[in-house]
Amino acid sequence: MAAPLSVVTEQLPKSQVGMTIEVPTETVDATYERVLNRLVSRARAKIEGFRPGRAPRALVESRLGPAAVREEVVEAMVPEVIRQALAEKSIDPIDNPDVEVLVLERGSPAKLKATITVMPEVTLADVATLHPDLHGHEVTDEMLKRRLDDVREPMAEITPVEREVRLGDLAVIDVEVEVDGELVESESRKAMEAELKDGVLLPELLAVLPGTFVDEPREANVTFPETYSDPKLAGKNATIRVTVRGVKEKFLPPLDDALAKVLSNGAHETVDSYRESVRQELEESVRAMEKLEREQEVVRALVDASSVEVPQTLVDRELTSQLESMERSLNRQGLKLDRYLEYLGKTLDEWIAEQRPDAEARLKIDLVLAEYARRENLEPTDEEATGFLEEQAAQDEELKSQVDELKKSPSARRYFASRLRRQRVLERLVQAAESRT
Repeated sequence: MAAPLSVVTEQLPKSQVGMTIEVPTETVDATYERVLNRLVSRARAKIEGFRPGRAPRALVESRLGPAAVREEVVEAMVPEVIRQALAEKSIDPIDNPDVEVLVLERGSPAKLKATITVMPEVTLADVATLHPDLHGHEVTDEMLKRRLDDVREPMAEITPVEREVRLGDLAVIDVEVEVDGELVESESRKAMEAELKDGVLLPELLAVLPGTFVDEPREANVTFPETYSDPKLAGKNATIRVTVRGVKEKFLPPLDDALAKVLSNGAHETVDSYRESVRQELEESVRAMEKLEREQEVVRALVDASSVEVPQTLVDRELTSQLESMERSLNRQGLKLDRYLEYLGKTLDEWIAEQRPDAEARLKIDLVLAEYARRENLEPTDEEATGFLEEQAAQDEELKSQVDELKKSPSARRYFASRLRRQRVLERLVQAAESRT
């Protein structure tokens, strides 16, 4: 039986653990023996006067030199020693340890020094002291009216009119887009129909077009979003010049019993019954939105009130994963990462620097919620995770045929276990917050 290691640990800043390891002499000598035997058998040194593989071991060692042999011993011994030391101290590293060999020679104990980055300690806030904003939403008559207008929209009659542009109209417009003093031909349009409606037309144009008459120009300053489809324009300031060329008014059909029956595919005979069913649908949508908002709010409150120092190793790993995912997505579109970054006008280092704060914020959320799950015993068992996997697959046509394969995949099981844990955490946090309101 091999002699045990002597392992001493110390807590270091930035979620790191220092480890000093003394390796027994017999382990060092045994490793030297194995390495030298392997070197001789493979006849690394071709020594004149001896057949390949027949040179004496002492001569092989002499020709290789002590430094080369020592390097081979380090490669053979250190990984196993580190593995044993981590297991002995129950340390789970999040990256490969940084190891320094302080002493290593035959006939003496070896001494190693390792620096290991581990999951950081989370100072979790007391949930009872949190006061998240859990306000609700009501379905108003205005919301119901907009919804009933939307379902009648495809049946609307559109008629040209001779008057100024009003909200809800379709305006025929010429558009010119200027960025950095130059006209952007790809974004300019002639005789384009634009509906003056929230969520359809840019808010900046929606603010200046109402009241405009035919052949009357208007101008608005806008900033293209960072996610804009044309990378050359993403995040850029632009001037949009619009000239109205025509105005069309939209007339919705009256909502009566006959139309209600058509819109509901015969499910409702009267307009009152149909209107009530639409209100119920809106109620369900609002409740779903409330649930999502409450989950986001309790998580924000808990994370803001908790503290954790996210190791840069974790952030780097998160950014690498994000970059690889983006590269795969771009490749599917026939684009290259370097060309995409050129379109954005950024170097890879600049992109990483911009994404780092968001990556760190995501990791803080994950770490805080994981700690909450641990303290509340919300970690699912293997059986529970498998059951959740089966449940989710039953609701997804693409996953139904892959259930057996997913069960055999460790990464898939971890993924569904993580989703189940997150679901339990959110439910517990919302319940705790609601019980205090």
